[in-house]
Amino acid sequence: MRVTIRDCLELDAFKGAAVLAGESGLDGEVRTVSVLDVCDEEDFDLIEGEKTEILLTRFLNVKKNPEKQCALVKAVAKKGCAALAVFNAGKRNFDVDESVLDAARREGLTLIKMPPAAGYSEVISEVMDEVIYGENFSNSLISNTIFHLLNFEKHASFQSAVKEAAINNDFQLILLSEDFNPVLTIETRHKATVADAIRLGRERNVVGDSGKVYTMIDVNGVLTYWGPVEIGTDKYYMFIVDNEDSYTAGEITKLAEIIELAMGMWKYTPERDAKSEFIKALIRGNKSLAYTLQDEAKLSGGDIVSVFLIKGLDKEKEGAAFADFEKRTDMEILKISEKDETYGMILKTVQSLELEGWQGDCSGLFAELKENRGVRIFHVTGLSGIEGAGDGYKLISESWTIVQNVFPYKRVFTKYEMALVNNCINIQIQGGFVKKNYVELLEPFRELGENKGRQLLDTLETFVLDAGMNSGKTAELMDIHANTVQYRLKKINEMLGVEVTGNRVIPGLTMALALKRLERAVS
Repeated sequence: MRVTIRDCLELDAFKGAAVLAGESGLDGEVRTVSVLDVCDEEDFDLIEGEKTEILLTRFLNVKKNPEKQCALVKAVAKKGCAALAVFNAGKRNFDVDESVLDAARREGLTLIKMPPAAGYSEVISEVMDEVIYGENFSNSLISNTIFHLLNFEKHASFQSAVKEAAINNDFQLILLSEDFNPVLTIETRHKATVADAIRLGRERNVVGDSGKVYTMIDVNGVLTYWGPVEIGTDKYYMFIVDNEDSYTAGEITKLAEIIELAMGMWKYTPERDAKSEFIKALIRGNKSLAYTLQDEAKLSGGDIVSVFLIKGLDKEKEGAAFADFEKRTDMEILKISEKDETYGMILKTVQSLELEGWQGDCSGLFAELKENRGVRIFHVTGLSGIEGAGDGYKLISESWTIVQNVFPYKRVFTKYEMALVNNCINIQIQGGFVKKNYVELLEPFRELGENKGRQLLDTLETFVLDAGMNSGKTAELMDIHANTVQYRLKKINEMLGVEVTGNRVIPGLTMALALKRLERAVS
């Protein structure tokens, strides 16, 4: 429904109002209302202005200065706003100066003089009711919520206003960052935990849901409604809890729209996502900042048991797998995502402190996630506190691009593969005697000649680096017969004068082969 300035003048809140200038603009559309009370003329540039916006003002700080009032009128007109409604600045009524009226007429701005008893909250409430619901508006949930949310004279902040609205209308509200970490929590009951709700939200993939009606999720008998919210240019998720199952999904959706509009009117900015900032600090290697953030994020560095980077995984599958893991193990996953990358960490919780086999559980999660052929997972599991977590992310960042070249058949890379590759990188950079020692271990292959030497070296590389020293797996990867693999390994043993699977031989041989692959990858 299209609402005009003329329609707004018919509302009870405008009863007794007078149009002083800009009558030709009364059919202009209205979609929102904002309060404009600047401190001085230099603040005029802060006016944002929308062509479908009515601005409300008391001419505070310029009420005795018609010249500055004219300047304000010109500034509002320049921004293209639909109308400017002037309210009394005190108990007594006052007349708008003729120079101000002339300025409004010249600028083509609709100027409305409000009646003496008019207040901001009533005007905002009634206009927004009309904009959103028109003649069909009659819902007590919405009207009561609007009354509290837009009571600027009583409340000092959006948080205070929405809390009173929630208490009086028996709902709860949780605002989550894009990474599903709570940044605003308004709880009025405690039948289910926020963590349980978030886990189910991930499992149901509310991130991927679309449409105007919020997604309903039953959290242990408590009905929650989920949907996306944009605050400025940032994306958030909000879920609303219907404490008594009193409202329909449509009513909750309307409630969410009102709350989102109120955020804009209050110029509300959510608190920073301390948990995401904690992860980012560790990724950047800023351990001192991580120590500073851990209390704000309500985390203990000692609870971190694994850090990871996942690339190329479908977010729906990721959310479902994470939710199932948390439910099954009582551990918690924190993450930040951007495009096809997810950085995260796994934490022990109070419920999982005595959990045995947690390393196997973590490895099982990563093994499950690797089913998609395009996925690559890099994790350091089994670490100590913030220092260990920071070192784990450093190991991942320094090796993830190269480790895939050294181990091309793997999809999950542990600290063992990455530490090996990281050492290879350092040896490659430093060169010298250490590198020479490893290179010379493979010198016999070069002496055999290019074709024969290449054939045996490829077999040994595949056997050691890709097949876990399993001759059958080597044959499969190289698409040759298992007997051929056995024959070549025998030749390699004879040529090197050692048993290549020997405990004292394999460490040096593995490093030499990894260095060889690394050289080919970067050359």
